[in-house]
This record gives sequence, structure tokens and C-alpha cells, in this order.
Amino acid sequence: MQINTTNSVEETFESGKAFSTKLSRNAAVLLYGEMGAGKTHFVKGIAVGLGITVPVTSPTFSLVNEYSGLIHFDLFRIYSEDDLYAIGFYDYIGKGVLAIEWAENIPGLKDEFDEYYTVRIEKTGDDDEQNERRITIDYSGA
Repeated sequence: MQINTTNSVEETFESGKAFSTKLSRNAAVLLYGEMGAGKTHFVKGIAVGLGITVPVTSPTFSLVNEYSGLIHFDLFRIYSEDDLYAIGFYDYIGKGVLAIEWAENIPGLKDEFDEYYTVRIEKTGDDDEQNERRITIDYSGA
């Protein structure tokens, strides 16, 4: 287990960028955290670390954004495995790094992967003006 504390959006981005060096070509990254915790900024850092040069945006409304070597999912509005099938989620497994925000919406999601990282991002500051985050990264592999 690895725990990082960040104090700004930029540091959360840099934490994602540093984390990207651990990822294999078909890694799954399951991201957990409340709204505004910094999941998308962390994924933006992963993208830069993977060499992606186009702007990375939240897939909140599109549900999935594809980049060269990175597939970024937002499961905020996904509630079941049937929903996953409907958006073609299973077709993406093994096609690149999967960064999956709101992984908690599908409790059995981790069972789809032999190896995956769990990234939990928690706001730890006293109020909404604080940018302090605790980022906890766990690896589960075969």
C-alpha cells in the first residue's frame, strides 16, 4: 500500500503522473472518491505519464473517453452489469490502461481483472477551500 498526501490540484496531477510508471499496458485502475475529490486530475496525470499529448477531459456525460493507450470511464451514472454491457465496457478490457472513476458503483467490478490498482482519493482538508487529499494506492495481482 502506498499513501500520498497532496495539497493542490497540481500535486494530485503529479501524483497520477508518477503513478503511471507502475502501469502495465493493460492495467486496470479503479478510482474511488467523492465528487470533487480529484479523480479526473489524477487520471490527467496518468495520461501525461503515458505520453498522451491531447487534453484529457472528464467522461461524465460521454461515459468513456478513448486516448492512445488509455480508456477513461466514468461510472457515476452506471448502476449494474447490464449498464456496463450497454456501454460496451467489456469490449475495452485488454485494449489499454483502463482508468475507471466511480468504480464503487459496481461492487464486483474488480472481479473482472486478474490484476488491478485501487486508488482512493479522500479530501482531508477542513473545508471546501482546502485542497489537501490523501491518495491511497493498493495493488491486487495474480
